[in-house]
Amino acid sequence: MDNDLTDAKINEVLNVFYAKVRSDPVLSLPFRVVQDWDEHMVRLTDFWSSLMLTSGRYKGNPLSMHVIHSHLIRPDMFDRWLEIWAETTDDLLAPQVAQEMQAKAVRIAARFSFGLFGTSTTRIEDEAASFARPVPYKTTALFDEVSLPAALLGDHSLKAGSWGLLRVEEGSIQYHEGGISKVIKPDSPAIIPPISLHRLALTGPVKLKIEFYNRPPLKNA
Repeated sequence: MDNDLTDAKINEVLNVFYAKVRSDPVLSLPFRVVQDWDEHMVRLTDFWSSLMLTSGRYKGNPLSMHVIHSHLIRPDMFDRWLEIWAETTDDLLAPQVAQEMQAKAVRIAARFSFGLFGTSTTRIEDEAASFARPVPYKTTALFDEVSLPAALLGDHSLKAGSWGLLRVEEGSIQYHEGGISKVIKPDSPAIIPPISLHRLALTGPVKLKIEFYNRPPLKNA
């Protein structure tokens, strides 16, 4: 999938997403108040375009519009909204773009939930914390120059949507990627992007591990 997000792609995502929302047994009720879906979709596209592409097209106040219909909204609906949003963006967008849009949706849900009810669900709080600080879904054992798997010394790549963070705890190692070579030391971990051929080369004694993430990690995390 293309990592470049466009207004056309945003519009496609929103059309698929709101088709699911309008048929969803949990979310369909509050959205029945929308009388002109064509106009509503234009405003939603402007909103997400301003949010993701800094187009500045959206000038409204979305929270105030939801306050008017707060009697139709329950706090748990935000969890369902986020679930469908994650499903749709994962299906239609490149992983990094989907994760960015999901992170923004979590912040929107948290703001709206607090604005309408003065509280938030545990899921929203957990997801907000997760997006604020990436957590590895897997970490290798601590390798040294003897136990380092031979496969890591040859060209290999991570799968789409998977990021690596190479941490050296003692010594150093050479990291090669896309014609660029650099020495990785304890104070300079290396981020390994998805589907990019790379390899390691021993330079002497070393102790290292690799953490794996489903979105770009933070070097200082």
